[in-house]
Amino acid sequence: QVQLVESGGGSVQAGGSLRLSCVVSGWKYSSGCLGWFVQAPGKEREVVATIYRGTTSTYYVDSVRDRFTISQDNGNGKDTVHLQMNSLKPEDTGMYYCGIHSACVLDPRVWNSWGQGTQVTVSS
Repeated sequence: QVQLVESGGGSVQAGGSLRLSCVVSGWKYSSGCLGWFVQAPGKEREVVATIYRGTTSTYYVDSVRDRFTISQDNGNGKDTVHLQMNSLKPEDTGMYYCGIHSACVLDPRVWNSWGQGTQVTVSS
């Protein structure tokens, strides 16, 4: 069974930084995609960034490109995916979820392995 555990959320002022981490265990396949998604209040979950496992192949939604960086560490049967968030804006506020899927599909509705989420709140 796949398990994902996020950490690193919090409250910051605009312009600040946060680093989210997610430990993934139990993924049975050699390939796959790790992703970070955000769900703001009253909105649907949306992709933020993705990275193919074991590669540096990344995707960023336009609103975070040049501010956020997704990275990963792999080994000992676990993946850890990080999201470094710089120059945070109030519109970045939301619950951030990490996920793992067979491919880097941008539609979160096809992903079915998620962590519990970590809240990020950015005040102006």
